[in-house]
Amino acid sequence: MAEIEIPEYFLCPISLQMMKEPVTAITGITYERESIEQWLMKAKDCVCPVTKQPLPRSSQYLTPNHTLRRLIQAWSDANIINGGGGVHEQVPANPIPALEKVHYVEKLVKDLKVPRRNERALEKLHGFAMESERNRTCIAEAGVANAMVMLINQSFKQGKTMMCLEEALTILHVTWNIPCRTNMKALVGENLDFINSLTWILNNNNNVKIVNQAMPLLKLTIENTNPTILGNLNFEFFKEMVRVLGKRAISQQALKSTLQILMETCPVGKNRKRIAESGAITELIELELEKPEKNFSELIFNLLAHLCSCAEGREMFLKHAAAIAMVSKRILRVSSATDDRAVHILLMIGKYSGSNDIVLEMLRVGAVSKLCMVMQADCASYLKEKAREILRLHSKVWSNSPCIQVYLLTRYQR
Repeated sequence: MAEIEIPEYFLCPISLQMMKEPVTAITGITYERESIEQWLMKAKDCVCPVTKQPLPRSSQYLTPNHTLRRLIQAWSDANIINGGGGVHEQVPANPIPALEKVHYVEKLVKDLKVPRRNERALEKLHGFAMESERNRTCIAEAGVANAMVMLINQSFKQGKTMMCLEEALTILHVTWNIPCRTNMKALVGENLDFINSLTWILNNNNNVKIVNQAMPLLKLTIENTNPTILGNLNFEFFKEMVRVLGKRAISQQALKSTLQILMETCPVGKNRKRIAESGAITELIELELEKPEKNFSELIFNLLAHLCSCAEGREMFLKHAAAIAMVSKRILRVSSATDDRAVHILLMIGKYSGSNDIVLEMLRVGAVSKLCMVMQADCASYLKEKAREILRLHSKVWSNSPCIQVYLLTRYQR
C-alpha cells in the first residue's frame, strides 16, 4: 500500500514530524511542544525558528493549539481505520497537562515503596519516560533517580534480582542524561554500595541488554566517586570488568564505558596491580588485534601504558606472544596519542624488563625498525627523544641490525 502524505500543516517546523501536542508561540507559529521546548532550552539566541523574532525562554508562553490537535487526531484516526500505511501511531486524545504529570510521577514513586505495587509502578515509569524528553525531565525533577538507586541497592543486599531490572536501569540511565537535574555525587554517596550493586548485577546476569544499560551507569558512578574510595575496589570488581571486556556482543558504548572505568580506576597504585592480575592486559591486546576504531585504540594504549608502569603489568604484558609485535605494528598507524603511549610501553619494557630474549624479540618483530622510523618521521621532539633513549639502552645488542647501523651511524653519532 502506498504511503499516505501527511498534510504539511500537521508537521512540526523543527522536527518535521507529525505533531502530537501542538502549541503556538507568541509569534503565531505552531510547533510540537517537546521540539520547541528543547529549542528554547538549548538555543544560544532565543528566537522563533521560523520568523526569527525574539521568543521568551519560558514554556508558559506556549499556548496549546486544541483545534489543530483535534484535526490531527481525526485525520490520524481516519487513516488508521482505512489502513493507511503512512501512519504508525495515533495522537493522544487528551495529553496530560504538566502539573498532572508531576502528580502522576509522584504517585508512582510512592507506589515503588509498596511491594505489591512496585513492579507495576516501574513499568508505568518506564513507559512514561520513553514517551518524551519532557516526561524524562519530569521524572528527574521528581527524584526518581534516587528511588531507582535505593531499589537496586536493596536488591543487592537481599541477594535477589529485582523484577523489572531492565526498566529500572533504563529509567536511571535516561534520568542521569538530563543535565543539571540529578546530583550524581549525592546519589553515589561516600561508599561503594552502588558500585557493588551494579557489579553484582553484571555478575549475575548474562542479558546483553542489561549489560549495555549497566556499564554506562557504572562509568558515571565511578566518575563521581571520591578517588580515595576507589582504592577500596576489590579484585572481584576488576575480574568482572575483564569478563565484560571479553563480551564481543555488547554495544560499543558499553565496551567504551568498560575501558573508561579501567582508565578511571588505574591511577590508584594497588588498582594497577589488581587490573593486571585480573587478566585485563590479555583482553586489551586481543581487542587491539581486532583493529578497533581510533578512539578505542587510544584508550587501549593509554591503559597498557599505565599498566606497564608496574612490574606485574609488564610481566602480564610479556606473557602474551603478540604483545610487542602488536605495539610495534600500531606505531605511526593510528594517531599521535597512540604513538606516544606505544613508545612509552616499549621504553618501560626496554628499561625495566629488557632481558636478552626480550631485546632480541623487539628486533625480530620490528620494534627496533619502528623506533628508527619514529626518529625520521614528523613526530614531536620529545617522542624522538624517547625513541632515541630506547635505542641507546640496548645498542650493543642491536648494533648488527642494518636499520640501526643506517640510523645511528649516518644520522646521529654515538
